[in-house]
Amino acid sequence: MSSTSVPVIGIPVRLSATDAPGTDPRVAGAARVFDAIVDLIRESGATPRLLAPGDPLEACDGFVVPGGGDVDPVLYGAPADHPALYDVNHEQDRLDLAVLRYALDARLPLLGICRGLQLLNVVRGGTLHIDLTPSSVVHDPPAETGEEWALHDVRLEPDSRCARAFGKAELPIASGHHQAVDRVGEGLRVTAQAADGCVEGLEDTTDDAWVVAVQWHPEAEVPEPALRAPLFKALSRAASSAAPAVAAC
Repeated sequence: MSSTSVPVIGIPVRLSATDAPGTDPRVAGAARVFDAIVDLIRESGATPRLLAPGDPLEACDGFVVPGGGDVDPVLYGAPADHPALYDVNHEQDRLDLAVLRYALDARLPLLGICRGLQLLNVVRGGTLHIDLTPSSVVHDPPAETGEEWALHDVRLEPDSRCARAFGKAELPIASGHHQAVDRVGEGLRVTAQAADGCVEGLEDTTDDAWVVAVQWHPEAEVPEPALRAPLFKALSRAASSAAPAVAAC
């Protein structure tokens, strides 16, 4: 007999309907990559647990807050009527924020992806660019191209958890966002950036907290399949220390 720890990773479900007439196609895209996140968590050796509003969080050893629609600008003191906003869902904000706050308060491992990074920044008192102006880097492919992702490189801080997970200082990534971090929240540091200075990664400055957030989509099947797994494996390893030991033969 030996003892093994199988961590449980909680993931707040996406609540916006994907099949309603006139629904922005990005909503369906968020649902697709949500399924990919669940698969990657399972492949990392952890057990995914889907979290709906009101579900208990105590049984989870770590969390992923995935991508989705825009964060309600009221949460960071911005106007709520900007024409570029899409799929602002107050119930989704409440669910994701509850998961984020629980993870941070309990000092449990947390991975934020795209919207998850933005919400982490907002929870810590930071702000967002409500709609990025065009720059030397394309972060969100124009609709007329038919492309789901914009592909570009990001630079990683060499001493960051993100860089250690990938074993690289620069990565090709898949991006699909029109918002980004403006003022960085308290207790966070920038650990990844695009060539135009856009914040692509944030981490908690507390050494013992595995809190990593990326603006890109590591779960996307492009640009390099081998780059999909590292962050999920790192999260699973971090969460293993919080999981109860289970007897195994």
